[in-house]
Amino acid sequence: MKKFLPTFLLLTIITTALKAQDINSDPGAYMNVMSEAQTTMNKSYMAYISASAHSSRKRKIEKLREQAVESIQYCQNTINNMAPYKGDNSLRNSAITYVDLCYKVFNDDYAHIVNMEDIAEQSYDEMQAYLLLQQATDDTLQVAIKRINKAQQDFADKYQVKLIDEKTELGDKMAATNRLNDYRNKVYLIFYKCNWEDNQLTDFVNHKNVTKIEQVRSALDKYSLEGLAKLDTLHPFDNDGSLINACKQALEFYKSEAETGIPVVTDFFLKQENFDKLKATMDAKSDSQRTQQDVDTYNKAVNDLNTAVNAFNQNNDTMNNARADATNTWNNTEKAFIDTHTPYYK
Repeated sequence: MKKFLPTFLLLTIITTALKAQDINSDPGAYMNVMSEAQTTMNKSYMAYISASAHSSRKRKIEKLREQAVESIQYCQNTINNMAPYKGDNSLRNSAITYVDLCYKVFNDDYAHIVNMEDIAEQSYDEMQAYLLLQQATDDTLQVAIKRINKAQQDFADKYQVKLIDEKTELGDKMAATNRLNDYRNKVYLIFYKCNWEDNQLTDFVNHKNVTKIEQVRSALDKYSLEGLAKLDTLHPFDNDGSLINACKQALEFYKSEAETGIPVVTDFFLKQENFDKLKATMDAKSDSQRTQQDVDTYNKAVNDLNTAVNAFNQNNDTMNNARADATNTWNNTEKAFIDTHTPYYK
């Protein structure tokens, strides 16, 4: 299972040109208090994201997750404890609504996403729904961000506060992580669609279900060709084409498996089935009832089956080795890709 970055919060950082102490009389100071609380929340959350991508220490990640929750609660309390500015509650209400949404996303929606992670293993459609849920959660936050940004701008215009659009390292890292997550999900879904069919194929091969094998083989061939075409439209991520190349290697294997590997398997199963029927017929006859033609037909079937067995075993070894190589390359490349491109933040 791929390791997903959690959906995270993109909060606007506001600084103003005014540096007064009294938030009840200075609109710039009033806005700065909210901005500082949001910045604290951002820092804590980005530290959690960084640890989720780079660390394998579950206790550390969980501790940072708890700190992220606490930072959201701190932001909530800070804004809730502020009085309306000179009776104007517009900015405060917008900020409360926004931070409450952030808390809900992190505790409710994200928990639902995490719970879906296991469900997503059960089919391609469920995996797609899982990724769509992540995207829907992000989209909800983006709409909320636009609303709070407008509320901040309206407040600043009303009280003649000069806003400074300050580019920060934290903001850059959060934006970079969002971009990485979007890119990886696109490539992963291409990989997973074929990987899911391959897992189904393996199961049907183990049960010698020739009808199902053929159905899934056909789908796998179709999806691998479609996936390779989609990959050709994608560009490397910051000049790093490793994830695309690893996905291509996997899809090339799935294509070869569907077009050349599985036909050998089904051919063997059909020959084995025909031989079993022939053998049952032969066994039902006594020696005196068997004709020379019966014996010749049976011996030929034995030779054909032995040839098919050798081809089957050799084919399986080839497919299993190629599958393991493609899967390991994908898993190792994806892990390295995430580690390389997720910003470090403490």
